[in-house]
Amino acid sequence: MISENLLLSSGAEYKSYSNEDLIFSENETAYNFYYITEGKVKLNNYIENGKEFIHGIVTNNMSIGTSYLFTEKKYSINCVAINDVKVLRLPKISFLELLNENQNLYPALISQMSENIHYQFVMMQTIAVKSPEKKIKAFLDYLKENEQNKSEFSLQIHLTRQQLASITGLSVETVIRAIKSMEKGGLLKIQNRKIFY
Repeated sequence: MISENLLLSSGAEYKSYSNEDLIFSENETAYNFYYITEGKVKLNNYIENGKEFIHGIVTNNMSIGTSYLFTEKKYSINCVAINDVKVLRLPKISFLELLNENQNLYPALISQMSENIHYQFVMMQTIAVKSPEKKIKAFLDYLKENEQNKSEFSLQIHLTRQQLASITGLSVETVIRAIKSMEKGGLLKIQNRKIFY
């Protein structure tokens, strides 16, 4: 989206996080632009009885929480490292100056934020569905629509059963049963405990 060199020349600094480190948290004010250069993060909330709901998983070459920089609202989500993560962090005021000086960046920025909104609509629709298999299929369809190779079983799902449960609002046991049912129905394939869709 925005080159690392441009971010660095605008005053961004690299910051490293380890697995389960909090990058920002719910009800915190957005003071920085974050751009992932290595690793993966999850955007989540903790709901009743400490149960986790994952809104999404974000990987390298993507920004996180950017929409909050255009409003005075506080984060409504947490951002947590899933593995070793390296981000470029740029103060909000410097980020807004960078955009002002490089207005050609707006189309890519708007495209990414639009993709995030589309994802949220897809996930809201899956939450309303009662069938666990349909919920999981809708999420896997979303993942596959962003892939060039759309052939059968071409997409390896790099998520644990627990992460799938947290994303779809299902229990791990229900996800395991649903995945087995989907495999029997020929909707996905399991090889060495890995899911291919």
